[in-house]
Amino acid sequence: MSLESAVAVVTGAAEGMGRAIAWKLAREGARIAICDRNREGLEDAAEQMAASGFRVLAQVCDVSDNRQVEEFISAVSGEWGRIRILVNNAGISKRNPILEPGDETWHELLATNLTGVYYCTHRALPHFQDGGRIVHISSISGKVGSAEYSAYCASKHGVIGLTRALALELAPRGITVNAVCPGWVRTSMARRDLQETARLEGLSLESMRRRILDGIPLGTMILPEQVAGLVHFLVSPAGAAITGQAVDISAGEVMS
Repeated sequence: MSLESAVAVVTGAAEGMGRAIAWKLAREGARIAICDRNREGLEDAAEQMAASGFRVLAQVCDVSDNRQVEEFISAVSGEWGRIRILVNNAGISKRNPILEPGDETWHELLATNLTGVYYCTHRALPHFQDGGRIVHISSISGKVGSAEYSAYCASKHGVIGLTRALALELAPRGITVNAVCPGWVRTSMARRDLQETARLEGLSLESMRRRILDGIPLGTMILPEQVAGLVHFLVSPAGAAITGQAVDISAGEVMS
């Protein structure tokens, strides 16, 4: 599928992987619709893309709010018509030790990381072109467990299950559905997780980073641009025969 003038929706695009994915698809000729609940970052991303000559539509949207998602998707279809690419990238990460009181973190992470993916896909599909592409950003935490991150792991496992179910359901329309499962990516969210873990273990940030890298076969973190490259492959003509997959990009940290 050529990306020239294709309408591509990318959620959580104010920074990090989402922003890199939006830029990559824009460079390949797509018209880009981006959303995020971070207004300042979203406006900055949109301004920079527009200044570079790319066609971009930006709207503040919390994907855990079905009404906001409906308004965003309606704005995209009203402006540009049929959607051909949806990248469900918006997500959050927080610790939630199981014995800590309160359920707020559990509900917050499931609402954003899993229900948000459902909302965006459910609302976008009536405006989707047959032969389109859907990519969900999961995580290697969708394949393995991490102590004290049960909500994050459960939400990302759920994204992979949703991916496989939708791949079967949408195959008759020629729509592929895949998940991308990054390991440690150089983003502000990953840095916050490292800082929190380092604080709890009484380590410096550099010591914590070194420990993480020692457990990665290639000894490096992933760049957001590398994740964007994989997403581009999946939505390009080269990815037309790939569906229902959960593709790792983790420098060898997870092999499955």
